[in-house]
Amino acid sequence: MITIDTLSAIADAVEAEIAKIPDQRCRGDEICIGADGTPTSRIDKMAENAVLMYLEREQVPLNVLSEEIGFVDRDGEETLVLDPIDGSNNATAGLPFYTVSLGVGKDSLSGMRLGYVRNLVNGDSYWAEKGKGAFKNGEPISVRRPDFKGLFVMNYTGRYAHADAFALARKVTTSRNLGCSSLEIIMVAEGTADAFCVNSRSYVRCERVIDIAASVLILREAGGEIYDLDGNVLNMPFDLDHRSNAVAVGDRRVYEYLIKGKDPVKSHRYGIYANTSISKAVDYTQQVMDALKGEDYVVDKQIADIMGVEGTPVKDMDVDIVIVVGGDGTLLRVLQQTDAMVIGINGGSVGFLAEIDKDNIKGGIDRLLRGDYTIESRFKLRTWYNGEYLKDSVNEALIHTSSVAKIRHYKIYVDDVLACEMRSDGVIISTPTGSTCYAMSLGAPYMDPHVEALMVVPMAAYKSTSRSFVVPATSKITVESVLDKECVIVLDGQEEIPMEGRTKVDFMLSDKKAKFIRFDMDFFSRVREKLVNAL
Repeated sequence: MITIDTLSAIADAVEAEIAKIPDQRCRGDEICIGADGTPTSRIDKMAENAVLMYLEREQVPLNVLSEEIGFVDRDGEETLVLDPIDGSNNATAGLPFYTVSLGVGKDSLSGMRLGYVRNLVNGDSYWAEKGKGAFKNGEPISVRRPDFKGLFVMNYTGRYAHADAFALARKVTTSRNLGCSSLEIIMVAEGTADAFCVNSRSYVRCERVIDIAASVLILREAGGEIYDLDGNVLNMPFDLDHRSNAVAVGDRRVYEYLIKGKDPVKSHRYGIYANTSISKAVDYTQQVMDALKGEDYVVDKQIADIMGVEGTPVKDMDVDIVIVVGGDGTLLRVLQQTDAMVIGINGGSVGFLAEIDKDNIKGGIDRLLRGDYTIESRFKLRTWYNGEYLKDSVNEALIHTSSVAKIRHYKIYVDDVLACEMRSDGVIISTPTGSTCYAMSLGAPYMDPHVEALMVVPMAAYKSTSRSFVVPATSKITVESVLDKECVIVLDGQEEIPMEGRTKVDFMLSDKKAKFIRFDMDFFSRVREKLVNAL
């Protein structure tokens, strides 16, 4: 059985081997191209060779996954996930912050059994065995309770950092980027930092499993967790292809504050809105009220009048979260009337935007009250027509003929440049949120909600060459009705505005956001469950 002592001995071999490098300048010599397609430095290769030689000499039955050599099948039941030198640029530059990282497990990050990280500058050793806690030099370590007035965060702000990483740095007291992921995650595990964040705009610069496998197990055994940017617990397969942005924290509330902007201290006031046309609207609303017992909440006037309780129209609610009972259309209707966060209870059929099933209302509300959720922001679409702004749209805005079976002639401009002309029943301007709705039913592709783009989709175009196209979300899209015949502007299927012939409508990014409360399901799992596999 492979043990922590085995990994410690491997680290000894690495330490002894790199001590043979004559001087600091030689450490960074590029001597070959690694399995990941990037140049391999002398210190990395010597460290990796030391590990491979130890495994052969001692006949240790482990497969190997390493940055330089890739995957080596040695007929082992488990794999050694290896970063021979994490922080090799630091080592080359003479900065005292680099490690050897050794993890043992099966298949993926969730299958890690052992983790061992050694600071090759001062000799500090960190290790964990699944289910047995985390240790530094033999002493137990654990994450710390956060002080939100003085957060200390390890935050990647290098060349490929996303703009959100710089915004995050402004939210905390201290932000550092030290160039050694394993040791920075360890700082969270031992309670010297509150979080480790990597948000790269370049996929190839995101984290790989070899970078973090050992330290993630140590973090988890110390009481912390690591998430992707959607709030899902991070799991990565044992290969060099998959990469991910990540946030490691000692306390989930730190993630919610840093990534989702959720206030960690504030208690929420809730609103309840129900579509009174669904058969069990009163029953579902009563279940929500029962689950919110003891909380501060108000009920929309329409359902309140039916139930004989005091009510407030949703547009007048001073609340933080609106719990919406109904289908996707009901959620969209509420989002036109409030800037509060929303969470849906699916009282309809598909319920793509809803989060709580009607058969588990109490469980869903209990989870909401515990704060066990993430906040997903989606941009809204603004419409300008006839000298005024209309209501914002979450899904889409569309223009179509006001007469049955009568097509219209449209010109589409992007930033005042003519993009195309078409004869069709209408035109949809869709957000990524709306791409799984009306736009998709017309054959357009659906978009990941992280994509900041708008999609122009013809409705029953006369020519097959009239195709959907995508533009940046920052673009202004103008639709001109060429003929002197009326059309209709429809916003999220909720509101219709007559449009005169020979007029134009402008569509642009709104400065407001739709804020959805989410539990665990990521976008593509939601697509598979509610769209692809739906009856």
